[in-house]
Amino acid sequence: MAGSTDPKRTWFTRFAKSTARAAGHPATFCAALAIIVIWAVSGPVFGFSDTWQLVINTGTTIITFLMVFLIQNTQNRDSEAIQVKLDELIRSIDGAHLALLDLEELEEEDLARISKGYRELARQARKELDEGKSDTDVREVGATRRKELSERQRSHSRKRRHSQPPKN
Repeated sequence: MAGSTDPKRTWFTRFAKSTARAAGHPATFCAALAIIVIWAVSGPVFGFSDTWQLVINTGTTIITFLMVFLIQNTQNRDSEAIQVKLDELIRSIDGAHLALLDLEELEEEDLARISKGYRELARQARKELDEGKSDTDVREVGATRRKELSERQRSHSRKRRHSQPPKN
């Protein structure tokens, strides 16, 4: 397993990861809180001047601006790693729907349609649990939609056959 001293990691990756880890540490929160308290207590000393206010505003803005990019970089990398791990789990399960791989790349409408199928499956399973049945069987997701599409295609094919003139 690659550790934090992995030479393959770029300096930015190592920096972003360690900064994100440090930013989420309770000691970092306490240090930030202490800075704010010191700043607030020093207000009377500086007469609550514009410069006194500018110091905290500028400091917090710069830190926030930089942290957004560092943390986003770390989250992007972590999300990608989780997606790859989930894809591998899906791929390795016999009978799994391989179309679920790379779902995050789908358009909203397609993702909503697939989600609807799984919500319906969950609704059916809860109903069966309420009836005292098991919810551990394997069911086909989207079977109702596929059946509707298949029926439409058959109907359309029949209409085309009947509308064509007979061959001589």
